[in-house]
Amino acid sequence: MKKSDELGRDNITPLIFKQSIPASIGMLVMSVYMIVDTIFVGQWVGALAIAAITVVLPITFLISSIGMAIGVGGGSIISRALGGGNDEKASRTFGNQIFMAMGLAVFFVIMGFLFSDPILKLFGGKGDILEPAKEYFLIILLGVPFLAFAMMSNNNIRAIGYPKVAMWVLLLPAIANIILDPIFIKLLGMGLAGAAWATVISYALSAGYGFYFLFIKNSDLKISWKCLILDSAIVKEISSLGGVTLARQGVISILSIVLNNALFSYGNEMYVAVYGIINRVMMLSLFPVLGLTQGTLPIFGFNYGAKKYSRVKETVNKAILFGTITSVVIYVIIIVFRVQIVSVFTDNEFIIENTPYALLIVFSATPFILTQLIGSAYFQAIGKALPALLLTLSKQGFFLIPLVYILPMFFGIDGIWIAFPIADILSVILTFVFLRRDLLKLPEDVGTVTEEVLHEARPVEVGS
Repeated sequence: MKKSDELGRDNITPLIFKQSIPASIGMLVMSVYMIVDTIFVGQWVGALAIAAITVVLPITFLISSIGMAIGVGGGSIISRALGGGNDEKASRTFGNQIFMAMGLAVFFVIMGFLFSDPILKLFGGKGDILEPAKEYFLIILLGVPFLAFAMMSNNNIRAIGYPKVAMWVLLLPAIANIILDPIFIKLLGMGLAGAAWATVISYALSAGYGFYFLFIKNSDLKISWKCLILDSAIVKEISSLGGVTLARQGVISILSIVLNNALFSYGNEMYVAVYGIINRVMMLSLFPVLGLTQGTLPIFGFNYGAKKYSRVKETVNKAILFGTITSVVIYVIIIVFRVQIVSVFTDNEFIIENTPYALLIVFSATPFILTQLIGSAYFQAIGKALPALLLTLSKQGFFLIPLVYILPMFFGIDGIWIAFPIADILSVILTFVFLRRDLLKLPEDVGTVTEEVLHEARPVEVGS
């Protein structure tokens, strides 16, 4: 019996926690690492080095999102294929992902080396920032193939039912970077280049661990040279589902540009710092609900592929319930301790005076956001790319960006903060309509694939 069979057999409540807690821990450690890494560089190299890393980070995230997108799209196919007893399709999908991820990674490395200056300038690497950003960027590029493979393998490992292993794929680079940063930056005196090499080595450790588990230790996905040959149907499905993740990252980048310009226009540069703290608080505080969303993906996919639709519905309902409770707790903690939270980041009087008020508004719809997150994850997991894309883009793309343009005309800087909860509520309503309509269409569990059928029946192609 394969480990992934647990996704279609175990009780839903413990299964959700079993899948979600490791994903949440991984996201928490990654968030902490990003903050600690910035502190190390700022204290030991200088403010210009922080600016350089700030320029390079969005480029790195964009590249990592490509590996993640391939992993999410392929993981959805693998979960449904394993749920339907089609191990051969699962292995072919995995092989196609490797080819796609590595091919794109090598392409971006070459483009990065050839066009480093225009790329860095496009992302804000101008003036005195350009040279240190280039120094950091050219080293980080060497870690891109490792990063792409690590992000792809993380989603595949979770798809075959090993959430704790997937957690370690995220934990290893964060822990390694926190250890290596002081050694390379301070002890060896390598400065910004040391921070870059620490990051590259951390990416390599993460990719190496994922490779070891998938190719040496684990046998759920039987890989062969034949699996590496691109299958047009699989590539198309991976691309359509993974495109949802890429689109989300693209819209977030556009949102950053719009927000920064609006904050400058209706306030000043200090309001950009205010939002910077709010963004860090979001990243740290929402890790449990984001982990819950990631943890439900393989459960949705496997049971949908196995035609166990009652388990799909139960997972949706319980995930929204647990996530909403968690979101309420997060909201209460942020509201009660908002002044203390802001004080951890800075002692600047303007920021301490204005950020708690902004936090109160921005987070006011937090108790409801899980419906939107689970809804978009559900459609992505079951292979319905279009509704997944629409729902994923709904908050930032359809609602928040237009509201950030419009509301400040009437409410000034407050209009920017008010845009966040309004966008949250509108996207939740839209998701609820889509999700409820699709769940009502799911048939009863006729012809449910049992564990015996999974192992005895001939593989059958499961449509998406």
